Amino acid sequence: MTQGERDRLVALKKAKKKLITQKQGAEELGITDRHVRRLLRELSKRGDRAVVHALRGLPSNRKIEEPIRSSGWSRPCI
Repeated sequence: MTQGERDRLVALKKAKKKLITQKQGAEELGITDRHVRRLLRELSKRGDRAVVHALRGLPSNRKIEEPIRSSGWSRPCI
C-alpha cells in the first residue's frame, strides 16, 4: 500500500467514524462526496483493500506470453 493510499484510508475511516463529514472527507481527498460514499461502501465490503486498485498484482491483459517472447517475436513498429 502506498503512502497516498494510506492517507486516503485515514480520511475514509475518519468519515466512517463520523469524526468528519463525508463532504469534508471529499474535500480532504480532492474527490466528490458521492465518490466518498462509494468508497465507504467498498470499505465495508472489502476492508482496507478498498483503497488499493483491484488489479494490483495481476498480469496485464496485454502481456505477451513467455513462449512467444522467447521465440524472437517482436511487435511490428507502426
